[in-house]
Amino acid sequence: MFGAVFGDEIETGFGAFGVLFGIVSAFIGLGFVAIVVTIVVRSSRMAKRGQNPFTMQEDLAYQAMRSQTLAPAKSLEHRLAELDDLHARGVISDEEHRAARAEALGG
Repeated sequence: MFGAVFGDEIETGFGAFGVLFGIVSAFIGLGFVAIVVTIVVRSSRMAKRGQNPFTMQEDLAYQAMRSQTLAPAKSLEHRLAELDDLHARGVISDEEHRAARAEALGG
């Protein structure tokens, strides 16, 4: 119908654009499927370990805040006072007190 009006310039298929569009659409679809599969696999692994995948970030932040490794360093004065208190209460012996003080003082 249009061929008669506009001549024979109209193509019946999509041509190269259609093929390229199909390939790009397929890659996008495969990428989406890969992302969904990755999320499901990681979530199921976390659930098997007893972790909630929806609260993992908060759980890690809480553990990091309670970690002694990330805790701010105590001042030397505070550490020595703590050792003296332990010694005074009899929690540590004289020898342990001397060794701990020497370690705290770097000697």
